[in-house]
Amino acid sequence: MDTKTTAITIEFGRRTKEFEVIQTPVPHILVDSNKELHGWWNGVEPYGNRECTAEKLLINPYNGCSHNCLFCYSHALGGYFRLFREKGVVAVFKDFDTRVARQLDGLNIASCGFLSPVTDPFQPINERYQLSEKIIKEFVDRNIPVKLTTKGRISEKSLKLMKKQEHSFGEVSILTLDEDKRERLMAGGAATDELVRNIERLANEDKFAVCRIDPIIPYVTDKREELEELVRKVVEAGAGHIITSCMDIPKALKYEIGDELEKRAGIPKRMLNHLYTEELGGRLHASIDYRRKLFGMVREICAEHNVTMGLCMEFESLGGKKVVGLNKEFMSSWNCEGFDIPIYVRQGDGKQFEPVTGCDGNCLQCHFSENEPACGIPDLKKAGAWKLKDYRRWSKLAERRTKQSRLDV
Repeated sequence: MDTKTTAITIEFGRRTKEFEVIQTPVPHILVDSNKELHGWWNGVEPYGNRECTAEKLLINPYNGCSHNCLFCYSHALGGYFRLFREKGVVAVFKDFDTRVARQLDGLNIASCGFLSPVTDPFQPINERYQLSEKIIKEFVDRNIPVKLTTKGRISEKSLKLMKKQEHSFGEVSILTLDEDKRERLMAGGAATDELVRNIERLANEDKFAVCRIDPIIPYVTDKREELEELVRKVVEAGAGHIITSCMDIPKALKYEIGDELEKRAGIPKRMLNHLYTEELGGRLHASIDYRRKLFGMVREICAEHNVTMGLCMEFESLGGKKVVGLNKEFMSSWNCEGFDIPIYVRQGDGKQFEPVTGCDGNCLQCHFSENEPACGIPDLKKAGAWKLKDYRRWSKLAERRTKQSRLDV
């Protein structure tokens, strides 16, 4: 194996760190990290900017992704994401699986793990380090569900691990069935036929399969006939749910994305400028009228093919920082991912986690309900942005309750 390296210096504010860049299979560095599992970035209060119905433990073993999608919002992020954007170097958080294992062993309450919210868990670098498979194993060994989202090929090892856990499932992101168009929008990733095959492989292992048409790119992949054919094909392959969104544009990347779309897809920048008139949270969004028409069309297509649909992080501005999610208007499932995943708990050290009876995992709906949460954790009813310390706090509370109930008996 070629391990040729070169040195690189990275600035973190006033500090600098030097790393060796390993060239194979793609340029990358190995990073010691104190990263912690955590929940969503935003809670529903006070501004309404959360549409994710169920809690998740977010996991990014890599920063930077050599699939390098033109529209990826991570290009606007700092730190090691900036390193990939500027130098094409992926950051690998070495031994992150052992750190995840220690964190899980310190909990008695857990939600579904999410590989990965920002960078693809099955990009080429994973073939060398297999952090995704190792992390999936840590969750499954404790009977905690895990979901994966990818534009790559799901490994056989990951499928076999997930098969052992009741609520684990997979999401496959497919932009278009037009392979030439896909290749113009991404530097890497699996071919469209392989992505559809991912869905078949999930279904064959009795795992719930979701197709993410995410994002739809205006004037490029938004034609009804193209979307109809895509939905038909993935449903035939075994998809039980569709998630979609409309491409948004970080303000910092407005001109770059406009230039690239004009070059790669022949879309004049003036058309995007005319359409992208709404700013929400530092990102430019297509007009609400266009998005409503688009999502209404996708919902009609999904209904025609007897498959449910949800949106991902789509909002309408209410003025100022206030927003309202569009899922209330367009989602045809109970949970936005089309699948109910309860909170998991365990009743003592060394015991397996088990799903909470009566919990459907829809914390966002629970927030607006007058009923007490089935999980018994009042905080989760707030549908907030949770950190690992919150999960530890809930775990200690649950432990005290268990000890008290034993004393009462």
